[in-house]
Amino acid sequence: MTLPVGCAAPQFTAKDTNGKTVSLSEFAGKTVILYFYPKDDTPGCTRQAQSFKAAHEEYKGKDIVVLGVSRDNEESHQKFTEKYGLPFQLLADVDGAITKAYDVEKGDYSKRVTFVIDGTGKIIQVYEGDNLKVDSHAQDILVTIV
Repeated sequence: MTLPVGCAAPQFTAKDTNGKTVSLSEFAGKTVILYFYPKDDTPGCTRQAQSFKAAHEEYKGKDIVVLGVSRDNEESHQKFTEKYGLPFQLLADVDGAITKAYDVEKGDYSKRVTFVIDGTGKIIQVYEGDNLKVDSHAQDILVTIV
């Protein structure tokens, strides 16, 4: 069962696209969009990433951080980021620790689930299933949280 709205977001540390260590705690005070997706460079995941790319400046202007998480490694994330010019960090959850902590595991993949985490570290919105449309996902979130 996916973590519910109102609970504390599990802390994590992972490597990003460029090998930099990233922790949730470094974004304290900011809204974080933590989106889990199954696999780099697949049709649905690419459209979802492009949705966030298209809305990046609007997110940045509202001091909102976008972090994508999949079980892919850093090299895969680098290729995906370069191919589509993604302007946000992708986190390599190779061992599945973040995926398990957020309870979005589906075999060797992460389920497509997005958590909106407020500046205090509390989950304030969860998108999954029917309320997550990959093509308009980033804009749908902006309408809901801003």
